[in-house]
Amino acid sequence: MAITAAMVKELRDTTGAGMMDAKKALTESDGDMEAAVDWLRTKGLAKAAKKSGRTAAEGLVAVAVEGGTAVAIEVNSETDFVGKNADFQAMVSDFAKTALGVDDVDALKTADVGGKTVEDVLTSKIATIGENMSLRRMAKVSGESVVSYVHNAAADSMGKIGVLVALNGADNGIGKQIAMHVAAANPASLSEADLDPAVVEKEKAVQMDIARESGKPEAVIEKMIVGRMKKFLAEITLVNQQFVVNPDLTVGAAAKEADVEITGFVRMEVGEGIEKEAEDFAAEVAKTMQG
Repeated sequence: MAITAAMVKELRDTTGAGMMDAKKALTESDGDMEAAVDWLRTKGLAKAAKKSGRTAAEGLVAVAVEGGTAVAIEVNSETDFVGKNADFQAMVSDFAKTALGVDDVDALKTADVGGKTVEDVLTSKIATIGENMSLRRMAKVSGESVVSYVHNAAADSMGKIGVLVALNGADNGIGKQIAMHVAAANPASLSEADLDPAVVEKEKAVQMDIARESGKPEAVIEKMIVGRMKKFLAEITLVNQQFVVNPDLTVGAAAKEADVEITGFVRMEVGEGIEKEAEDFAAEVAKTMQG
């Protein structure tokens, strides 16, 4: 029987198994959906599937650098305990190194790690450790010089916040300082040109509403908004932020003094944007003990 993409999707949605596992299960069971589910269970993959509904907002960000390329990936788990697990850390490190050779997270999921796809390795680890996990995202930068930095490191090149900085010019130590600044200041973009226009328009609308509350004429309000938006952009764009190492300079000015140009950056923090269920510490321990 021909195995269609729709069948694979249905089995994945039902079990939470990886794409290749779902396809293989359907092939082995000649397209019988119930038999495919049983096949996944016998291979220990259904155990992983049962975890798939749990929120995975903890985990690690890992970074890797090779030549003029640097990459950051995020692998999530349900609890912070797993981030301290040596097997989990080794897996995340392998994924980060593999990510240097691919373009995006979808390609990474199907990339080879020790004879298995990254997705299959992750699924097996879910079954072994007993928590839901996910390879959530990856990002890369390239430049004449690239620098990585990890804040709150749990192991070598991995922790809660990973930063990459790409520079034109020879790095003389300024790269690490800029990366640490990015970790602390969390800029929204490199410059105004890279900023999402929707962010600018939203802030402008908020400032207009605030200014109108003052009752001042529209002509005065327009002038007020120019100043407020200039201040706003200086606070959220990297090259215009006050440099944490030397607040008398902007980051862009400090880079210029060091004879380099910042061409890109990435700041990746574990769990950002994930809506995590509130749960007390005792409940988290109990869940871990139950497997």
